[in-house]
Amino acid sequence: MTKSKHMSRSTSLKTNIDYSLQLNRWFLKVIGIWSQINGSSKILVLLYIFICVILMACIMIPCTLFMLFEDANIKLKLGAVAPLLHRIMGWVNYYVLLRRSGDIRKLIQHMEADWEIINRVEDRKVMIQYAKFGRFVVGICGMFMHGSAFLFSVAKVMKTVPITVGNETIRIHPMTCPIYSKIIDTRFSPVNEIALIVQFLSTFIVNSSIVGGCSLAAVFATHACGQLNVLYTWLHELVENQKGNHVTERKMAVIVEHHLRVLSFIARVERIMNKISLVELMGCTMIMCLMGYYFLLALEDFDATKITSYINVYLSMAFNIFIYCYIGEIITERCKHVGEMAYMTDWYNLHHKTARGLVLIIARSNNVIKITAGKLFHLSVATFGDVIRTSMIYLNLLRTLTM
Repeated sequence: MTKSKHMSRSTSLKTNIDYSLQLNRWFLKVIGIWSQINGSSKILVLLYIFICVILMACIMIPCTLFMLFEDANIKLKLGAVAPLLHRIMGWVNYYVLLRRSGDIRKLIQHMEADWEIINRVEDRKVMIQYAKFGRFVVGICGMFMHGSAFLFSVAKVMKTVPITVGNETIRIHPMTCPIYSKIIDTRFSPVNEIALIVQFLSTFIVNSSIVGGCSLAAVFATHACGQLNVLYTWLHELVENQKGNHVTERKMAVIVEHHLRVLSFIARVERIMNKISLVELMGCTMIMCLMGYYFLLALEDFDATKITSYINVYLSMAFNIFIYCYIGEIITERCKHVGEMAYMTDWYNLHHKTARGLVLIIARSNNVIKITAGKLFHLSVATFGDVIRTSMIYLNLLRTLTM
């Protein structure tokens, strides 16, 4: 009977952990990051990395050369900036996720240990509630990013454009990300079609790495919030359910230990995600500015497909950076709230030795761990407003110079 209960609990734990990380696994598996995190076959991981790096480089290098050396007008070159920035963001995310795969594995193991530590049904319900919220955020993020990038690419290539080759005029599908013509001449079939397929695959890989970084940040943050909520419950029950000073002191020790455990988890998340957050903050600001510029150009021809795709990309970038800022805001507020909860308990009903333990919790809560972008900007809702405002300023400047 005991063995059966133990097996049932182990199965339940595995189910809950898989539920929390299922969408992350889907996004990261296709680009080899999940295999790296799990410590799978090195040959398989290297094959994944090689394919992904080659596909991203096949687009980034020719597009960079187009920007630098192609004989084209300023508007054509500006049209290549947003796709190039998007791929640079994806490349940096991919590199950081690969480099930090060991730390990510430790965070996942920390989550698994938390599920094992929490035994009470009420506390498990709180954790499952936050796991559901994390999955919801990850799903919305994936849908926005992949959907908007796919629509943007389709809108770019859907209409053929005329070009003159010698004395003949032919129509071709334009590239989603322009290519330097002296490396690859995409005017003729089947090079045109092959280049488009490679660009779509590259876009998928780039989006998967961007969504992968954002989804991990969301799941880790919601897990930390769930743990802090459990901590609130324990603090509330500390005074209400006193069963002798010895038991209360033991409960206080568990609360302090768990508080430090949650803070160490958040600190590790910050160390992993601060570089990705900085890239997202800067990249999304520039891309949102350029989407506004492309939108104004599309209004002149009133191209409904392009207008819709630009609006979708703008909203997806805004949502992406909002997730990071919201995560930073909510973690800061929840960490502060631990100290407030400790102060608002009926601590005067506790034994004076036990009550002194609350002072440690309050003091530690005052030293808030902040989620930052490159340790330069504190991520908060106010920062999100600054990003929107900055992108509008850049848009006005760009419009003044080129239109």
